[in-house]
Amino acid sequence: MIGIFDSGIGGLTVMRALMEQIPGYDIIYFGDTARTPYGTKSPETVIRYALENTDFLLKKGAKIIVMACNTASSIATERVVEKYKFPIFEVITPAVELSLKSSKKLSIGVIGTRATIQSGIYEKKLLEINPDARVYSTACPLLVPLVEEGWLKKPVTSMVVKKYLHPLKTRQIDTLILGCTHYPLLKKIIQNKIGKRVNIIDSSAGVAEKVKDFLKTNKDIENKLSKNGKFSLFVSDITPQFEKTAKAVLKRNVKLEKV
Repeated sequence: MIGIFDSGIGGLTVMRALMEQIPGYDIIYFGDTARTPYGTKSPETVIRYALENTDFLLKKGAKIIVMACNTASSIATERVVEKYKFPIFEVITPAVELSLKSSKKLSIGVIGTRATIQSGIYEKKLLEINPDARVYSTACPLLVPLVEEGWLKKPVTSMVVKKYLHPLKTRQIDTLILGCTHYPLLKKIIQNKIGKRVNIIDSSAGVAEKVKDFLKTNKDIENKLSKNGKFSLFVSDITPQFEKTAKAVLKRNVKLEKV
């Protein structure tokens, strides 16, 4: 199985992208809804959560781990890779690579949780690949709670997005990285507020492409993956909103199991 974890609902966008790009593979998902959001936690806490989540997925039979949480990817990837001898995928590198291919002016904006932005991981990776890039980052701490609450079309959400994006709009960026897997669920609002000319980078598609390419060239691991088209959704706290959003994102009926 392919194992995916996130702090809550957002990683379902990664799960959906995997289902679209490599259909048929069994997937197990863990949403840490009881401890969301990760973006307000200390690095030590995020690392501990990421290790616990990975342990859970591996015990359930996962052979590949996708860290579908930008906060965990920015802070805990090194520790997770160090501890486990399984293929580990994070969502930051694919987004960085896609943004550099997309941007014509090399003027790139990044929005994410406070922890992701404070880590400076996007600036670091972007400038490592292309030192000429100009990177502007903004923390958006209210967006994850709004998504988890299901307020995807509320006027207040639109107002908050507009407020957060204003500094990036004045910089005249041509590319915007959604540095949190919750944010694609607000993509229409974000596109509307940042402007049609700005290309939005969704890391979920990028990481799904990475997994797809990996499986093509690593048949020994690919052959170990079950392919019955099944998926399991585990959460640390069951909420009606998670179930409702999961159905909308995956476009199918879902059954949540609490752990």
